[in-house]
Amino acid sequence: MSDGARTGEDWSDQEIDLIVADYFAMLEMELNGEPYVKARRNAALQDLTGRSKGSIEFKHQNISAVLQTLGEPWIIGYKPMQNFQRALLGGVERFLQSRTKGVDFLLPKATTLSEQGALFIGEAPTKIERPEDSNPHLARLVRKFDPALRDERNRQLGKLGEERVFHSERARLQGAGRDDLARKVRWVAQEDGDGAGYDILSFTEGGSERFLEVKTTAGGEQTPFYISSNEKLFSEERQDAFRIFRLYDFARAPKAFEIAPPLESKLILETANYKASFR
Repeated sequence: MSDGARTGEDWSDQEIDLIVADYFAMLEMELNGEPYVKARRNAALQDLTGRSKGSIEFKHQNISAVLQTLGEPWIIGYKPMQNFQRALLGGVERFLQSRTKGVDFLLPKATTLSEQGALFIGEAPTKIERPEDSNPHLARLVRKFDPALRDERNRQLGKLGEERVFHSERARLQGAGRDDLARKVRWVAQEDGDGAGYDILSFTEGGSERFLEVKTTAGGEQTPFYISSNEKLFSEERQDAFRIFRLYDFARAPKAFEIAPPLESKLILETANYKASFR
C-alpha cells in the first residue's frame, strides 16, 4: 500500500499495537545496552503498515510523550511530542496491561552500586508541565498507571535507590577526606526498618547530620512521588537537616537533586489517601 493512500488517515488499533510493541522492544534493548538499528526497524514497520518513515518516527515520539507523562523511561532518540491521537493511549494501555512489571523491569545490579561513586546533585525542577491537565484521556491513563504509586509499591526499586544513596554519601565524604564520617553513615531503613521518617543518616563535611528520605524512579525528574505523613512531620521537626533525596532515570544513569524543607516551597502536596476509623 502506498503511503500517499494513507496520508491523513488515523492509525488503526492493529497498526498502533505493532508500533507500540516495536517501541518497547527497542527500549528494552537500549536499557540493556544492546545494539539495534532504528532505520531497519522503521523500514520493517513501513512494510507492515504502508506508513512513511517520517510518520513512523513521529508516532515513536508520541509514544515517548505518553511514557514521559507516565514517569517511565523512554527512548532518548525519540524526543517526546504531544498531539497524539486518542487511540495511541489505548495501545500503550494494552501493552502495559500485558506486562506484569510495567516498564521498570530493568534495574542496576546491587553488586555494582558500591562501585559507582558519589552522585552529582543537580537543581530541583522549577517548572512542572502536566500535559494530562489538558487531556482527560491521558489523565485517566495516569490515574490507572499512577507513577507515584507504582514507584512506592516497587520495593526492589526503593531498596536499590536507598543503597545507591548510602554508597554515594560514603563516597562523597571519603572524597572530602572525612573517612571518619563516612564510616558513620547508616542505612537506617535497612538496619532499623521503616518508621524513622528518613532512610539514610549521613553528614555534611563539617560533621552536621543529614537525614535523607530517598525517593527513586526510573522515570524523569518531574515524575511525582509519595510522601508519608511521618516523613512530612519529621521534615518539619528537623528542617535544618532533613532532605528529600530524589533519584531519577534510575534504569539508565541515576541523577539526583535534593529538596529542603519547607517542602511546600518546592512541591505541591495533595491529599492522596484518607485514614478511616469507626464512629
